[in-house]
Amino acid sequence: MIKAIAVDMDGTFLNSDNDYNRERFAKIYSKMQSRNIKFIVASGNQYAQLRSFFPDQEQEVTFVSENGALAFINNQLVHKAVFDQTTVQTVLDLLTNFPFKVGTILCGVSKAYLLQNETKEFKNIAQKYYYQLAEVASFSFLPEDEFVKFALEVPNEQVSEVVDFINQQYASKVVAVSSGHSSVDLIIPNMHKGKALQLLLENWGIAPSELLAFGDGNNDLEMLTLAGYSYAMKNGSKDAIETAHYIAPSSDEDGVLTVIESLLAKDEIKTRSKEL
Repeated sequence: MIKAIAVDMDGTFLNSDNDYNRERFAKIYSKMQSRNIKFIVASGNQYAQLRSFFPDQEQEVTFVSENGALAFINNQLVHKAVFDQTTVQTVLDLLTNFPFKVGTILCGVSKAYLLQNETKEFKNIAQKYYYQLAEVASFSFLPEDEFVKFALEVPNEQVSEVVDFINQQYASKVVAVSSGHSSVDLIIPNMHKGKALQLLLENWGIAPSELLAFGDGNNDLEMLTLAGYSYAMKNGSKDAIETAHYIAPSSDEDGVLTVIESLLAKDEIKTRSKEL
């Protein structure tokens, strides 16, 4: 029996227009509520941005943001994992000295921060995903905040190189994961979507075998591994597809909603081979 459903957002729940079928979801969500099924948004994005997508359900939806560093229930922060200040400064120094340009967003509990001299294009990208965003003159003096993630924009052809280098040289301090295209997230070691979901499930008395999860990227792998019923999107990464038990139609085909509708029609989920 499914007792909780967790969805990634970009490339999973959201389509190419950065939206979803809201009328269709409202009907599905009503059915989930009637069955007391928890609905969890689990994303690398900022809490304020995630909440904006669910104006009619934000009080009931559980949000796991910043790749698992923060979790909110009923708009209340219930879980927080932060970097120590020394690690933050070490990573910022590393990024400053990279042999090629790395766009950097320093993600805090209260706000996200980027440098005033970043390109206009990068600032536009940042504003799309970070609703609480501030520009700073320098990272030499850190803002008054606690920090949970570094969001990087690197040349697409350099993504694997950056991920491999950081994970080899700085594994005890940060973990680098590709979050799609030219985006790389640096997250707290052993703190990811899967870990945050596990803590929530334990609090609710729900077993991982009762969790249905959807994802498309490499920052979803631990979540997909945890869930008893895991779906990678047809448009997902190779690793996500290999990790998940099943494949869902693409995000542009309302894949998440289609699968949930189908599974809600059953009292139990029968074992199936991978299929669309």
